[in-house]
Amino acid sequence: MRGVDERLELVATVLLALATVGTAWSGYQASRWNGEQAKASARASAARIESAKAAGTANAQKQVDVAVFTAWADAYAQDQAKLAAFYFARFRKEFRPAAEAWIATRPLQNPRAPLTPFAMPQYRLAAEGEATALEAKAERLAAQARVDVQRSTNYVLAVVLFATVLFFAGMSTKLSVPALRRVLLGFGVVVFVGTLLWIVTSPVNVSI
Repeated sequence: MRGVDERLELVATVLLALATVGTAWSGYQASRWNGEQAKASARASAARIESAKAAGTANAQKQVDVAVFTAWADAYAQDQAKLAAFYFARFRKEFRPAAEAWIATRPLQNPRAPLTPFAMPQYRLAAEGEATALEAKAERLAAQARVDVQRSTNYVLAVVLFATVLFFAGMSTKLSVPALRRVLLGFGVVVFVGTLLWIVTSPVNVSI
């Protein structure tokens, strides 16, 4: 009987030690992934701010293009060639290819011509493309932040499971009936092995 008690005591001691290590490791990983989530969220917010700035720049450029084009179209319609040339020379570099391509469609004679140069495929704004790219980057970073949150949550759950193992192993040392001690240790071992297999397959973050 004494030998049985000693073996159960040994199993409980080893289980307590391993569960303690598992708890510490899982808590550390939960903290690391929580930090990664915070960094990804911050980068996503920064990218969204930059995207908004680029979008604002693109909108301002469009307004300039519309205003100058309207003035040019008015001068052109009134056969004021000198004034029309004046406005045409002030088309922005990004707008000029679209305007030239639109004029080449002979919009006054061609009913199939686009209504304005802004409908031409040549009309592309670098700021608008930058805004789209930054928004896509923000979405990728936000998705990564969600993944990091889930990883942190998983490790927090592992902490809870290892704490359960500690409870079972600790309680088994308080009982005098070998059968009950075996049952509690059995539960503890099952939970420990299951949790260990789970976290072994989980991503690890040890960056500094």
